[in-house]
Amino acid sequence: MISISEAQIAAWLSPVLWPFLRVLGLFSVAPVFSLRSIPMRAKIGLALLVAIAAQPSLQGQPVIGVDTPGAFGAVVQQVGVGIAIGFAVRLVFSAVELAGELIGLQMGLNFAAFFDPSSGGQVSAVSRFLGHMSMLLFVVINGHLMLLMAVVRSFSAFPADGNVLQVFATTKLHLLGAEIFSSALWIALPMIGLMLFVNLTMGIISRVAPQMNIYAVGFPVTLTVGMAGIAAILPMLDRPVLALMQKVLDLFGG
Repeated sequence: MISISEAQIAAWLSPVLWPFLRVLGLFSVAPVFSLRSIPMRAKIGLALLVAIAAQPSLQGQPVIGVDTPGAFGAVVQQVGVGIAIGFAVRLVFSAVELAGELIGLQMGLNFAAFFDPSSGGQVSAVSRFLGHMSMLLFVVINGHLMLLMAVVRSFSAFPADGNVLQVFATTKLHLLGAEIFSSALWIALPMIGLMLFVNLTMGIISRVAPQMNIYAVGFPVTLTVGMAGIAAILPMLDRPVLALMQKVLDLFGG
């Protein structure tokens, strides 16, 4: 008669269960993976596939039984680490969208707002356009594969020992809030300078030729120059996005 002990069951389940929960937490908030168009069964199946495929690189992880007192802490840690990685990458896209808001404000296009189902709020046209461009760039640079490698390598920095407080104390995700504004200004600075020059030119023209209706001429000019400026800065969008992605993934050993 074959007998299986609880220690053997824990040794079989632990190497797969904890990576599965961490990847599943990542899929709940990470860009691309958290899209509502992806069925939940597909996300669960893909998370299980990633957890099984990552077994050769996850040797030496602590074995935690599902019926031990540390199991609840391990569950909280795995879900917390996965959500933290996805949230940190989401901040990269928030910086690009904030840059779009600043650019749209300078162009006078912030009144053209749409409802964004992913965020549940109103988003301007420029912000939504840059957000879609950054999403396509994320896929082109294999950002989704970088996320999967980061969540697997995070077990080296944060083993499955149930210490979730160490994760937040080490990563210091609250400091990434400043990166949103600094990176957004970095992306939007060329457009802000360009639109400032256009508005200054319009002001000089209105003083030199008061008979010209500057309100009828100013909006088409700012809109045209703004569109040309956006087309000029799009090829340079990869540098700040890659720099932010590298900074975020370095927090988790990616």
